Amino acid sequence: MSFQGTSTYVATSELQIAVNAAIYLQRPLLVKGEPGTGKTLLAHEIANALGKKLLTWHIKSTTLAQQGLYEYDAVSRLRDSQLGKEGVDDISHYIKKGKLWEAFTADETVVLLIDEIDKADIEFPNDLLLELDRMEFYVYELQQTIKAIHRPIVIITSNNEKELPDAFLRRCLFHYIRFPDKTTMQEIVNVHFPNIREELLNNALQLFYGLREVTGLKKKPSTSELLDWLSLLLFEQLPASVLAESDLKEQLPPHLHTLIKNEQDLNILEEWRRRRR
Repeated sequence: MSFQGTSTYVATSELQIAVNAAIYLQRPLLVKGEPGTGKTLLAHEIANALGKKLLTWHIKSTTLAQQGLYEYDAVSRLRDSQLGKEGVDDISHYIKKGKLWEAFTADETVVLLIDEIDKADIEFPNDLLLELDRMEFYVYELQQTIKAIHRPIVIITSNNEKELPDAFLRRCLFHYIRFPDKTTMQEIVNVHFPNIREELLNNALQLFYGLREVTGLKKKPSTSELLDWLSLLLFEQLPASVLAESDLKEQLPPHLHTLIKNEQDLNILEEWRRRRR
């Protein structure tokens, strides 16, 4: 199995090397980068490229590691026993399989995405150390060990909201998706808008990267926001000259709301423009 990107996802050579190393070494790949740089989408594209099923475990602040393994619904079992329902003696009826259980017992290798692991409690990664290392876990209620039939391809994303434990990092390969330079970004845009006029794209990228260079922005516009912005420009059939005439110091670009996402950054941009007039 080898990942080289897809027709809808431009993967740099460094990213391809990281993904293929994780597949070969059978290690989880921890992917970091700015929001909107395609970390989550990467797992989807790996699954598409390799023809594998994708299992996604979205992590929230309240998510527990145990939920990725299984959950025992003792309350439902107690209620059913009080109601005299059949099958109460079979505890397996009250075991809900988690995403790791599904991945471990799949008939073939799957891609398992653990998305935004840094949202959970700091102990969350440590609680998965053995399971991700040995690819097995024990179900006490069933007195049964669930072991991976085929080791899944594990992609873990993080937005760096909190530091991850060293013991967890040692068990992962790591790749940071750097923000694309103009050449790479042009390739990404051409994948999504193959018929975009070159002059319009060049002018749009010049404004976009100029906006990212404004000092102090809390949320710099990302790749996904650039694509939304271009989609609006193309929908309205704006001529390239509109962007060529735009100057961040004198006039804000059209549909700025797709690029700037909070009042604080808008105020910073306005102050930045005022100082340069």
